[in-house]
Amino acid sequence: MNNVISSNEAPEPVGAYPHARKVGNLLFLSGVGPRKRGSKEIPGVTLDATGLIVNYDIATQCHSVFNNVKLILEASGSKWENLVDVTVFLTNMKKDFATFNKIYAEYFKENQPCRTTVEINALPTPIAIELKCIATV
Repeated sequence: MNNVISSNEAPEPVGAYPHARKVGNLLFLSGVGPRKRGSKEIPGVTLDATGLIVNYDIATQCHSVFNNVKLILEASGSKWENLVDVTVFLTNMKKDFATFNKIYAEYFKENQPCRTTVEINALPTPIAIELKCIATV
């Protein structure tokens, strides 16, 4: 049985997809970024008048994206400790990986899910990080 999950606290999806989907005892999260619910605000991002990134703080975005993942997990009946696999998308591996990796280690002291980190050219909104996660319920 497939169950679609939506969080009332996590940012709204930017496309036609749910926050998560539960299949058996597994929970599959759609890509999660650092945006704030109900606004166009992206923590740690400064945009110019045309919407292009002028400056960004990867540490602020990391904390925000981890919080958004937590909100979706909780709305799904799961929790942070149940994460089993995390795929990380960074738009600038060379500049951001060390900071991301340090912050990641702070959040995953006890539970260490499998992880893959890849660099991509862009994300659908002006963000520098997105996570794709799988957890148990």
